[in-house]
Amino acid sequence: MRVLIATKNKGKFGEIHGVLRDLPDAEFVFLGDLVEELGASGVTFDDSDFEEDGETHRENAYKKADYYRRKVGEGFDYVLGEDSGIYIDALADELGIETRRWGAGHDASDEEWLEHFMGVMEERAAEDFERGAKFVCSACLVEGGGNEGEVEEYFEGETAGSITRNVASEVLPGLPLSSVFLADGFGKVYAVLSQEEKNEISHRGQAVSKLKGWFGRKI
Repeated sequence: MRVLIATKNKGKFGEIHGVLRDLPDAEFVFLGDLVEELGASGVTFDDSDFEEDGETHRENAYKKADYYRRKVGEGFDYVLGEDSGIYIDALADELGIETRRWGAGHDASDEEWLEHFMGVMEERAAEDFERGAKFVCSACLVEGGGNEGEVEEYFEGETAGSITRNVASEVLPGLPLSSVFLADGFGKVYAVLSQEEKNEISHRGQAVSKLKGWFGRKI
């Protein structure tokens, strides 16, 4: 079984693959690697027409899975799309599905994005209760290849926590908020949890663990 993980964010792929990698008879391919391989073979890869404009994480997860299924899904049994975001008490109606595009914007480096975010939090979240937050994830699995890829299933996860007052660890590539998000009941931010701990409690880990169970029944 071959599955394309439809993200070019290496940090996200690492977390997803960390949950799924021990499934037998299954290969999980990183979209970023596939794009590099295509380029090395002289094939131009252009996804500039992709629009992540869904109104929910579920819609965006589907849009990613379906777009890349049609774009490069031949030869894969399934394509997985994932979308996640953070919701913060002090910043109601902000971030969410726009999380990485919010503030400093998608083109900012992880460090630039996080610096802007922490500056806004300092201004608008003086009290601890205002720093309450939750991460939400939705993953969508579609059939690979062809023109009639159908949704197999959606898998979702949610983790409640809070935002620290200072950056508590080095910034992980592609996952800037993991350096400042403290899940309820844990004394360490996401970024310094062991992979096993994070897979168990994180929003993405929960969603992908459900996917793993689904795959386990199929293999």
